Amino acid sequence: MGEYTCQRPIHPGELLKEEIECRQLRQTRLAAQTGISYKILNDILNGRRPLTTSTAMLFEAALDISAGLLMRMQLDYNIQQATRDKSFMERLAQVRKFAAIL
Repeated sequence: MGEYTCQRPIHPGELLKEEIECRQLRQTRLAAQTGISYKILNDILNGRRPLTTSTAMLFEAALDISAGLLMRMQLDYNIQQATRDKSFMERLAQVRKFAAIL
């Protein structure tokens, strides 16, 4: 748990956004190439929507960025976000207390 609390969560969309900007690739073109709607693509690139396995595989095909890497980034991001949710962390602590007495 501690390894996630000190790091800033990095959404895989940040990496993808940097890559398409570096390649000077327009979002509309990438959306058309991958069959992902422009809105969904823009939401992913701006960290407002999680990456799915399917979208990660589409990005891998279009940009040659490992789908596995993108999914690991998404998982790490999700875990980091969960650790920042106080009510969830309290619930988690209660589950741990209960599990300790089993």
